[in-house]
Amino acid sequence: MANILGDSKANSKAQDLKQSSSFLLIDFLKVFAAVLIILHHLSSYGQIAQDAHRVLPIIMTWLFEYGRYAVQIFLVMAGYLAVQSLSRYANIKFSAHRLLKVILNRYLRLFAPYTAALILTIACAYIARFWVNDEFVGESETLSQFLAHLFFIQGILGLDSISAGAWYIAIDWQLYSVLAILLISFPRYQAVIWVISLAAVSSLLFFNRSGLYEAYFIYFIGSYGLGVLAYLAKCFDNQNVNRLAKMVLLLIGLIITISSFQQIWLRNFLAWFVAIALLYWGDKPYPAKEGSQSVLNAIAWGSQRSYCAFLIHFTLILLANTLYIATGLYAHESGALAITLILGVVGCSTIAANYLYRWIEAPALRLKL
Repeated sequence: MANILGDSKANSKAQDLKQSSSFLLIDFLKVFAAVLIILHHLSSYGQIAQDAHRVLPIIMTWLFEYGRYAVQIFLVMAGYLAVQSLSRYANIKFSAHRLLKVILNRYLRLFAPYTAALILTIACAYIARFWVNDEFVGESETLSQFLAHLFFIQGILGLDSISAGAWYIAIDWQLYSVLAILLISFPRYQAVIWVISLAAVSSLLFFNRSGLYEAYFIYFIGSYGLGVLAYLAKCFDNQNVNRLAKMVLLLIGLIITISSFQQIWLRNFLAWFVAIALLYWGDKPYPAKEGSQSVLNAIAWGSQRSYCAFLIHFTLILLANTLYIATGLYAHESGALAITLILGVVGCSTIAANYLYRWIEAPALRLKL
């Protein structure tokens, strides 16, 4: 991974750009979705959010209502990138040992920065409870609750989430594991396409509309499956698979449109549009224009650290609200001050994500079976 303490800033930026996904749209969507979900949580939790609503009611209400749709972007991209990494097993003879190793390596990939963020969140929540009397801080964490989070089963067990984004990590691992089982077990990807498509349509039209299934992969596989189909329709090295995946992707778009006559679900349309964007532009590399190089470097840099920003930002929301109340600043009911703190949290999340990436995530990438 790129070391931003290289010999020069130019070399460091070039290294960051080279070691990103190298695809502009994917990196941009990572950064955009991460910032949007951070702003959504800032519009949802604590006294800062309440005071900010007074001065920017339209923007804050929009972030509160629609910022959570960034999850659809994450899910579609996760499916796209997962099949990108798993498709190398397409022509390899099935091995249960290999399948187990792939699933466990995905767990290790997520584990280290996730655990570090959990520990920091628990510590900050402990401090926050001295001053902040708010539901989002939650009750004191238990050992069983923490262990359930470590094994990504807190949602299945019905336990409260320690951090705002912890549920997504658990779901990501479920989805990746299911996809790994399908792609490694089936020698013909045409069969995989039909299975994924059936699961995706079932999710979009039924499972995703009931809170009973929120702790399970079936609730989210609709958006995830669209990302899988987008990759197979364009980038997989088999024209028969390309044609079938593209046909099914367009068919699912038609099904989403027809189902909207009964009830419009914007998140389904968003997921499909993101999948179509990845189908046509997901494999486009960074342009070589010198004039925009600083912007491109920033996108590549942010893309690498987007996972860490997603993990760490809730900790900083806790700290910001604690500071706001403990110092008595909340008594001024100043919307301008609240907005300033929101921008401060976004900036601090970026800085904290950089260190979490450099100190934890990047070194932990060597943890493989």
